[in-house]
Amino acid sequence: LTGCDNVPSVLAGCVPEWLQGTLLRNGPGLFKVGDTEYNHWFDGMALIHSFTFKDGEVYYRSKFLRSDTFKKNTKANKIVVSEFGTMIYPDPCKNIFSKAFSYLLAAIPDFTDNNLINIIRYGEDYYASSEVNYMNQIDPITLDVIGKMNYRNHIALNLATAHPHYDDEGNTYNMGTALMSVHRKVFFSSPDKEHKKPALRKVKQVCNIPFRSTLFPSYFHSFGMTENYIIFVEQPFKLDILRLATAIFRSVNWASCLKYDKEDITLIHLVDKKTGKAVSTKFYTDALVVFHHINAFEDDGHVVFDMITYKDSNLYEMFYLANLRKETHEFIETNKVNFSPPVCQRFVLPLTVDKDTPNGTNLVRLKDTTAKAVMQRDCSLYCLPETIFEGLELPGMNYKFNGKKYRYFYGSRVEWTPHPNKIGKVDIVTRKYIEWTEEDCYPSEPVFVASPGAVEEDDGVILSSVVSLNPKISPFMLVLNAKTFEVIARASIDASIHMDLHGHFIPTQSTN
Repeated sequence: LTGCDNVPSVLAGCVPEWLQGTLLRNGPGLFKVGDTEYNHWFDGMALIHSFTFKDGEVYYRSKFLRSDTFKKNTKANKIVVSEFGTMIYPDPCKNIFSKAFSYLLAAIPDFTDNNLINIIRYGEDYYASSEVNYMNQIDPITLDVIGKMNYRNHIALNLATAHPHYDDEGNTYNMGTALMSVHRKVFFSSPDKEHKKPALRKVKQVCNIPFRSTLFPSYFHSFGMTENYIIFVEQPFKLDILRLATAIFRSVNWASCLKYDKEDITLIHLVDKKTGKAVSTKFYTDALVVFHHINAFEDDGHVVFDMITYKDSNLYEMFYLANLRKETHEFIETNKVNFSPPVCQRFVLPLTVDKDTPNGTNLVRLKDTTAKAVMQRDCSLYCLPETIFEGLELPGMNYKFNGKKYRYFYGSRVEWTPHPNKIGKVDIVTRKYIEWTEEDCYPSEPVFVASPGAVEEDDGVILSSVVSLNPKISPFMLVLNAKTFEVIARASIDASIHMDLHGHFIPTQSTN
């Protein structure tokens, strides 16, 4: 459990001299403690790893996140802290009063701080993050934990996304909620110019977005943001609060408290960032499940946003470890009937709506999309999306274009395996698609880094850590030309590297 420290790589090709910085990655890395095992891949204990690019060389470092959860589990030599898909029950040897007290505490869960989803930034501070109120601040160079942070010390939240947005002034925008609350909160933190206090000390609330139901709030993993608007998609993938509160009594895990209602609609909330008020028009679409927004922007009186959607919620089920351990052919047979591929869809919301518009009229005036927003009798707009591409997840882009009109996005190709074996690039204008793949190799989420002084949107490199099931192929950091997807370099690492989820590139000047 010690990880590895500053391991040099063996290079094939040339890493651009201008590429200076550290790519931090996060994901589950330990699935068994003593004789106990986690049930789900998303439950494994967080393993942070980094790839440092310095003067044409690449160095690797990894370290398990020394969270309170990690310390408790390793001290007990068994899993003692519940995760989303793995519930830990009171010791049967405890007396009845002790067990009753344990059940009572579990009714309002104190969530794990096993932050395994992403690395996010508030001001100049970097945090390992998941979707709960706890985060762990880390040193981006050593990967050591600096301290544990509780959102609730700054704003009343139990849950918050691991996919915030960053603006040009250094502010971080995020969304969260409190259990049994009647709304979600969008908030932002401003950087401390002298970096003497944590950025989260300066939290300001942008807006509240009401729930349709307090007892069945919609699950959210990310949200959209343009220069002037916040976009929240209230999907019919819902958390049953009463079931959550009684999960431990009924011997079920928290994951089972999420339910998808395919007969319901999906509401789209559009909120003015400056006033905090929602646009009066009701926008809705058919039932869908979304985890990741790609981008959003304003265009000639419309708000346009792209996201990866599913027809059902079966994706989470695929990642139970019992499922992942099946042979490939068995896994395909088990899941292909229920497999809902990820689909990149574009939605367009008109900002000016004349209530006297005839029923059935499409109010989208943009010429470069087939997306529609159709007037209904109650003056709501039924949104019909345009399908851009099918089969990519974990989307990324040139972040300089976040909230602006853009042309390209990158992602991991998802087919019949939960572990992607291709990464690709989509040109939204021409619909041209290119990809990188290699036999027995599994690349991580692609991360775009722009060339210095770049003008064109795709002038830069794509970074992806790659693992292989072939013992003759060492894990490596892949560096691609973002325009062509040609290999510029690969840096092989003599260490064990794990499949991960998300990460963050920090330019060298930010790590000093």
